[in-house]
Amino acid sequence: MKLLEERIKRDGQVLDGNVLKINSFLNHQVDPKLMMQCGEEFKRLFKDEKIDKVLTCEASGIAPGIMAAYQLGVPMVFARKKKPSTLNDAVYWADVFSYTKNVNNKICVEEKFLHQGEHILIIDDFVAHGEAVKGMVNIAKQAGCDIVGVGAIVAKTFQGGSEWVENEGLRFEALAKIDSFKDGHVHFEGEE
Repeated sequence: MKLLEERIKRDGQVLDGNVLKINSFLNHQVDPKLMMQCGEEFKRLFKDEKIDKVLTCEASGIAPGIMAAYQLGVPMVFARKKKPSTLNDAVYWADVFSYTKNVNNKICVEEKFLHQGEHILIIDDFVAHGEAVKGMVNIAKQAGCDIVGVGAIVAKTFQGGSEWVENEGLRFEALAKIDSFKDGHVHFEGEE
């Protein structure tokens, strides 16, 4: 998605050689117009799939997840990183390692929101090593859902997460595919 790539180049900041900070429009402050355009693009990409729900992970997956769900006309469910006191014990759990924060998280979804046979589209903000996606795939499988695909706003294809998704036999669509951070600059797949 050209507009997204332009925004990443303009506002993104490469840190520590392999971390992309895009806090000005996704990971801290959210640009709702850009996220709506991303939702429209996910709808276009997955228009031929039967989708009952969108599954994402808090917190940065919520904006693109809700926009994709809105465009598709389906509910969005998000995996929580901490079990609130209001959540009952009937939950699906998965372990997720955060390379950005260097911590293990347990994510959970209340069982009543995912049902066997539902067609689930997983949406994530970033796919780097793919840990959050692995956790959401695990949860969807525990629930007996059919995963129609995985969509990401940004994929750092050089870190293996997108390859893992495809090796699982799942369709993978990223709106911006980063090939490298050579010399501290973002380089997208297919760039000269």
